[in-house]
This record gives sequence, C-alpha cells and structure tokens, in this order.
Amino acid sequence: MLQLRRMNINPAWLLILCCVPAGVWSVPIDRNGANQKAKEEAQEESMDTGLYYDRYLREVIGVLETDPHFREKLQAANTEDIKNGHLSKELDLVSHHVRTQLDELKRQEVSRLRMLLKAKLDSTNMQSLQMDHASLLKQFEHLDPHNQNTFEARDLELLISTATKDLENYDAERHEEFKRYEMLKEHERREYLKGLDQEKREREEKRMQELIEKHRQHPKINAPGSVAQLREVWEETDGLDPQEFNPKTFFKLHDTNEDGVLDEQELEALFTKELEKVYDPKNEEDDMMEMEEERLRMREHVMKNVDTNKDRLVTLKEFIKSTEKKEFTNPKDWETLDTKPMYTEEELQRFEAELRDKEEELKRRAETLRQEQELLKERGKALEAQKQEYKQAVLEMSQRQKELQAADRQPPAGPNGELQFQPETHKPEEAKPPAEHEAEAQNNLPAEPPQNLPLHT
Repeated sequence: MLQLRRMNINPAWLLILCCVPAGVWSVPIDRNGANQKAKEEAQEESMDTGLYYDRYLREVIGVLETDPHFREKLQAANTEDIKNGHLSKELDLVSHHVRTQLDELKRQEVSRLRMLLKAKLDSTNMQSLQMDHASLLKQFEHLDPHNQNTFEARDLELLISTATKDLENYDAERHEEFKRYEMLKEHERREYLKGLDQEKREREEKRMQELIEKHRQHPKINAPGSVAQLREVWEETDGLDPQEFNPKTFFKLHDTNEDGVLDEQELEALFTKELEKVYDPKNEEDDMMEMEEERLRMREHVMKNVDTNKDRLVTLKEFIKSTEKKEFTNPKDWETLDTKPMYTEEELQRFEAELRDKEEELKRRAETLRQEQELLKERGKALEAQKQEYKQAVLEMSQRQKELQAADRQPPAGPNGELQFQPETHKPEEAKPPAEHEAEAQNNLPAEPPQNLPLHT
C-alpha cells in the first residue's frame, strides 16, 4: 500500500485497494522521523484488506501500475469512474506483456479457488461427488468463471465492484464480530462462576465488579474530530502551541503520505491519545479488543460528519468545512463502550444456544471419528493376525521341504534312532537260451598249449 502511495496513485484507487485493513495499524506522528522507515515497512507488511482474494487484488493492481497508458488513465480517473467500470475499458489498450502477466495471475487464482473448493468438499464428506468447477466457481464474484484462462475487461470490472461492495460491508462485519466476542466473554464468565462454590463465587463476582468500576474511572474523552480533540493532538503529539491551532496546517501535518487526503488509517492515528486515556495493555481491566472497537467507532463518527461525498477519504476542503460546523466547537459528549451494553439478554441466549448446537455437532463428529478409529484398529489387528498366520504357514512349508530333502539323503533309522544298513541282494539271473550257453562255454575253454615246445623230463 505504501509503495502505491509513494507513486502518487489517485486516491480513488486506494479506496478500492486498502480503505479497510484487517489489522488496524495506528501510530502517533513521529516528528523526529526516528524509525519511520522501519514503521512504514512493518505497516506495509501488516496491511491487508481482509478479503479472501486480497493477494489477487493487490497483484492485479501492481501489474496494471506498470503500464504507462493505464497509469495515465488512472491518474485522471475519479472514484465514480473506477466504481462504475469505466476504467475497465482501458484494459484493451495495455501492453501485451502486461496482459500476459494478468492472464497468469487469473489462472493462478482459479487454481487456488479450485483447491479451496476441493478442501471444502473434502471437509463435508463429499469427496465421491464429481466436481463441476465451472458451476462451483460462480459463487466467487471477483472474477469471470466462464473464462478461466485469460484476464479480460470483465474480470477487472468484477474485481473492482466486488472489492468495493465487500469493503463497504467490512465495518458492519467487524462490529458483529466484536459483538460475538463480547457475548463469548460473558458466556465464559458465567460458566466459570457456575463451577465455583457459593463463597468463591461471591468473592469472584466482587472482584470482577471492582475491575469494571476501575476501568470506568478514566479521564474524560474528547469527541473525535472536535476542536478539543484535535488541539490535544496538536499540542501533545505535534508539540505545537494549542493557541496557534490551524486546521490547514494540521491537515498537512497528518497527511503523512502527502497524497492530498486523509485516509482511514491516518484518521485512526489521530485517536491514539484519546484511547490511551481509557486503555492500558498492562491493566487487567482493559481489553485491547475493546480499544480497537472504540477506534473504529471514532473513525466512523468522523467520516460521517466530514466525508461529504462518502468516498471514505477526507480532502482538505472537506476537513476545513467541517471545522466551520457547530459540532466542531460544541460537540456532544462521547460515550465510550462501557457506558451502554453491546447486546441484549435475548441475543446472549441465542448465542449460547448456537454454542451448544456447535458443541453437540463437534461431539458427534468426535464420536464418529472415535468409531472410525476403533474400526481401523480392529482392521489393523485382523490384518496383523492374518500376517502372522501367513508367516507361520510359510515356516511350516519351509520345514517340511527341509525334512523331505534330508530324508532323501540319509539311510532309514531304527526305533532308537540308530542307522540301519540292509545287505545287498543279487537278483537271480534270467534263464538263457541253449545257444547262448554253448557260446559262453566255448569262450570259457582254456587255450591250447603252444606247439613245438621242449619237453621237460
């Protein structure tokens, strides 16, 4: 955000990008400039519109800012030109390189949304259903779901209109969120007291009431935007003589980015001194969530009285004109949060009923998960038993094979394990025909003695 401001972007464009941060960052003016760069860097990192497509919005704006033609048209545009979509028509004239980058950003965003949808379906046990991404993407209004690959003028128009609408509803959502926070605190307080015996409960109730009374004992709060409140900032923060208060000089001092307007963050920084009168983070009785709600109420009060064109930005002309009103010098007393209840008993009872329903649903889910876990354990045990049986069968088969192989190589054993050797037996010769007997007899006759051998006497 600060980078865009340093580039002298039209304030109307800043309205779309960052008129409502998710986390409020309001600091008093550092006239000496000490650590200002570090504060700006920390602020830049912490700023977030709170929209689920915040990153996509910022990246699109960042890419568009690199195109000279679009930047020139943006400088000349006003709030209405941006809101009604006239600026979107200039997208056709940006460079091919910028269009390519925008196309890639849209494809990445579509992919991210698909992952969100899948995660949502998985969490609701609808994994088996086939997803129609084109139909499901229609629930996201900040892009054209019919064209998922290229960034067109229709996409820019939808992005701007959706962001504008969402940011306009953001304050109301923050108030509702804070209201639920307060009801939850009261619910937990009552549940805590129920768990105590009568003596301890009375002692705790007394202690809690003392903390409430201690919180209410704070200095008077000046009405936001009144001459008394601004003069206090002029004197204590800016270090100037309150008798020399000058609205025009004050405006320029607190237009910290010098863009010619006071945005909501610059306005909220003006209320820090008033809030410090009521809230101290070191005190147990002071709730910092309540402090931020008080800051939001102060900013809304000033915007309602000063921002005449309702663009969520205060120009010098609007600021000077507001100092001429009767309310500037003679405002009504400011009522802090502790002066009136944030909810009724009926609303608290409905809230507690919702908590009970959610608790029962969580219990049912936990029981379902427990049963599934037990089933998985039983299946695991059965699989382990089957595995052991299979191992035993394999061992038995292996043992049998070894026994058979040993039996083939060794002589049989006796009753006491001794080896038994059997005598060799000869098979009876088969009867031969007479001709064969004669031939064999001839072959067995002794050889005739050699002739003419000398005779011995």
